[in-house]
Amino acid sequence: MAVKIIIVRRVPREKEEDLRPLLLKMRALANTCPGYISGETLINYDDPEERLVISSWRALENWQDWVEDPRRRELQSQVDALLGSETLYSIYYNG
Repeated sequence: MAVKIIIVRRVPREKEEDLRPLLLKMRALANTCPGYISGETLINYDDPEERLVISSWRALENWQDWVEDPRRRELQSQVDALLGSETLYSIYYNG
């Protein structure tokens, strides 16, 4: 069953330029993972520091494999350290 992962981050304006290369690397790596379908990043109109990513995967297992990938984990730790907060994830599916 396909799943969508909702990822929420707070990105202060002064950190955007440092964050961009890390997220581009992460997206490029995700593109090589089995089961990855797509990703879309949205900026909250009323709160431009809030970023929402919608990541689509063919199966929950594909997402879980990606979460455990050491390359992703390293990039994610750099993202969280740069932002000073933990990235939030929620998993959704069509019922």
